[in-house]
Parts: sequence; C-alpha cells; structure tokens
Amino acid sequence: MKTILIYDIPDDKKRKKIAEACKDYDLHRIQWSAFIGRLNRNLREELMLRLDKILGEEEGDIKLFPICNKDLKQKQEIKR
Repeated sequence: MKTILIYDIPDDKKRKKIAEACKDYDLHRIQWSAFIGRLNRNLREELMLRLDKILGEEEGDIKLFPICNKDLKQKQEIKR
C-alpha cells in the first residue's frame, strides 16, 4: 500500500536522520518534509518504531498515512 509520511522536526540533525531512514525504506521525497512509497503494514510499523527511536525525547511530529490506490488516483496537483 502506498504510504505518505510527513514530519515537522525542529532539530536539523534529527530531521536529517529521519529523512535518511525514509530513504532506507525506499520512500521518495515529495516535499522537504514529506515522503511517499510502497510499504506493507509490517514495514510501516518497523519504520515508525525506528523514527520514534531517532526522535527520542526531542520535540517533533511525525505522521504516517496509508493510502489506497483508489484514493491516490484522485490526487490533485498544481506544479510549476
């Protein structure tokens, strides 16, 4: 299932580690703090555990959204 992951991490080092972890799971950057890719349930859970460990007690917000293909096909985009 396609997965969208977004985050808001104030600490530069933590933010970079979060982005690298997303890339390790073959997620592709769609915005500075947003990634998309195909992950099954186990990989989603594994990734979130890893990101939680990276974030530790630091301030931050990480959200993961599983998106079905039907909904993904309805996306709207403006790109210039």
